[in-house]
Amino acid sequence: AGDSDKPKLCIFIDEAHLMFTEASDALLDQIEIIIKLIRSKGVGIYFCTQLPTDIPDEVLSQLGLKVQHALRAFTAKDRKAIKKTAENYPLSDFYITDEIITSLGIGEALITGLNEKGIPTPLAATLLQAPKSRMDILTPQEINELVEYSVLTEKYNKEIDRESAYEILSEKIKRLEEEAFQEERRKQIEKEEAAIEKKRSKTTRRRGRPRKSATEKMVDKMGNTLVKEVTRGILSIFGLR
Repeated sequence: AGDSDKPKLCIFIDEAHLMFTEASDALLDQIEIIIKLIRSKGVGIYFCTQLPTDIPDEVLSQLGLKVQHALRAFTAKDRKAIKKTAENYPLSDFYITDEIITSLGIGEALITGLNEKGIPTPLAATLLQAPKSRMDILTPQEINELVEYSVLTEKYNKEIDRESAYEILSEKIKRLEEEAFQEERRKQIEKEEAAIEKKRSKTTRRRGRPRKSATEKMVDKMGNTLVKEVTRGILSIFGLR
């Protein structure tokens, strides 16, 4: 899709040299891959450090915009570092880069970027102007203007009364409780009906037996007595009683 005209998100990493001091080769490879890929997604990443040499060459080569503020040379080591820093910028017909870096004042910087064809622009010494701002809260009118012209207004400024998760869960719990109550009630009714049916069956069986007459009862009693006497006599003969 190509690079966006302007980034949708910017990531600033201050004191970037601390991140690369003990970085492994695997981490450097991943950072290089991320920098290559995120530009097409509209994400800008800025490494802030005093010297470009603090950033590995593999990562530095992927950065299109470079802003270099003044450096001061107090020692021979500083002069070598400044000379090496100057080599990271495009050659210029107007500046001796390693000299102008040490002569920049407060708010001044050397800047180079990429043009629309991806070619580094000529090095330019510039005076940076701080953005104007107001240390105050926004007025209601300013807030309304920001909301009105925001690209998010169309999507998020509509009131939608959707059913909340709490309401959905409450309704589900209520339905389950009602089903459990109905199931318990059904079992209770079946139990009561079974008890009634059992009692009815016993009553029916009891009523279904034919009643014996007084004569039949007397005959049964005499028969039982006769059986007992015969059994007792037989046992006496064998000496078992």
